[in-house]
Amino acid sequence: MTTRSPVIELRQITKTFGNFTAVHSIDLSVAEGEFFTIVGPSGSGKTTVLRMLAGLESPTSGDILLRGQRINDVPANRRPTCMVFQSLALFPHRTVGQNIEFPLKIRDVAPEERKKRALQLMAQLRLPEDYYGKNVTKCSGGERQRVALARALAYNPDILFFDEPLSAIDYKLRKTLEKELKDIHRETGKTFIYITHSLEEAMVMSDRIGVMRLGRLVQVGTPNEIYTAPNSKFVSEFIGDVNIIPVRLVNGARIQSDELGAEFSAPGMPGGFTAGHLVVRPESLRIIERREDAENVLTGTLYNEYALGSRIQYQVRVGDQVFIVERLRQQALTGRLDTEVLIGWNARDSILVGD
Repeated sequence: MTTRSPVIELRQITKTFGNFTAVHSIDLSVAEGEFFTIVGPSGSGKTTVLRMLAGLESPTSGDILLRGQRINDVPANRRPTCMVFQSLALFPHRTVGQNIEFPLKIRDVAPEERKKRALQLMAQLRLPEDYYGKNVTKCSGGERQRVALARALAYNPDILFFDEPLSAIDYKLRKTLEKELKDIHRETGKTFIYITHSLEEAMVMSDRIGVMRLGRLVQVGTPNEIYTAPNSKFVSEFIGDVNIIPVRLVNGARIQSDELGAEFSAPGMPGGFTAGHLVVRPESLRIIERREDAENVLTGTLYNEYALGSRIQYQVRVGDQVFIVERLRQQALTGRLDTEVLIGWNARDSILVGD
């Protein structure tokens, strides 16, 4: 894979509002043509980072570089970037074509050239040509999303910023638009920087993901790296259903859970590890017949089951802790609830993390 040069960089960026520090000394580099998503819960600072990148907020300290040039003081309208807001900010009294053409109109592009560009973008985003004269309020939610994206692409920005544009859309349409956004990113070759509170959304679309917590960037990696090698309990919990066992190091070699009264085999321990958490994904946890079938085994009670389309999740109670086991529907259990079962996993299928 060819290494792409950075298009935009944050160097020790901090943003304070009075006595409150919203963003703490962030370093980040986004490559040319990358789909980079910043994800985190409400209040994590992700939107503040996006607004600084877009020129809507100025950093308190640190530098923002665009292709190596400092742009801290360059206003938003003089940056080769464009923002797609959560509210979309379309003009309700204007047509689809007029909305798309607006950035070109304020740059004094000739009317015939504006219309030509608008129709090109409509075709690219699968909006029918006869929608050009349709009032935008008559469009569906998904169509309005496409209009907003076409308007953002109209003047050919280098970087597109997205501020949770799919958060208010129903699940089925959101899944469709996630795929469409990824397709559009591939077709245009533009750099996309996307903000969301949904890691599932980020996993579908992104080349890389940055996870934020309390104003800090706590992990950056590919979707696979974030999922398979979270660097903390927070990241592992944030990316979906997970089994987490508090553990400590015993005699410098063994991992023990005091709550479960059990010892476990684990993968290589992080340097300096003395106590933390053992993370096992639901798909890595198995209901087994014999203790010899896994390196780590617990005895529990089959408590409940949930059908999730092609998958089934089972809850197994071990003492006061509930474990989640996930299987394909065709591998559904035939046993009854409230029966005793063995659950197990191998050392390589678990992760040791700190807090």
